[in-house]
Amino acid sequence: MRAILCGLLVLCAASAALAHAFLDHAEPPVGATIAAAPTALRLYFSEPIEPVFSGVTLAGADGQPVATGAASIHPQNRAALVLPLPPLSSGRYRVSWHVVSTDTHRTEGSYEFEVRR
Repeated sequence: MRAILCGLLVLCAASAALAHAFLDHAEPPVGATIAAAPTALRLYFSEPIEPVFSGVTLAGADGQPVATGAASIHPQNRAALVLPLPPLSSGRYRVSWHVVSTDTHRTEGSYEFEVRR
């Protein structure tokens, strides 16, 4: 019985060590069509992230980067990145992100949303 318990503890510890920060949800939401342009992107991850090694960029439908403010960690949530935005016109936008979780694992991804006025 003791061997089984020890084995379970090792498995639990190993799965915790393999954790990664994945995108949980975003504002504006993934794939959303919104009527008003957001003033910031907010990306919420499954675990806290390291701000120095994490970032997010925005591009228009033509693939050209959109000049934004610098991404930062949300002051009340270390698992969230905030990207201040300039006024956005109608159109599709691609959000690309990369984060390093506090356990040093890197993940990245992208999604789109549309502003339709």
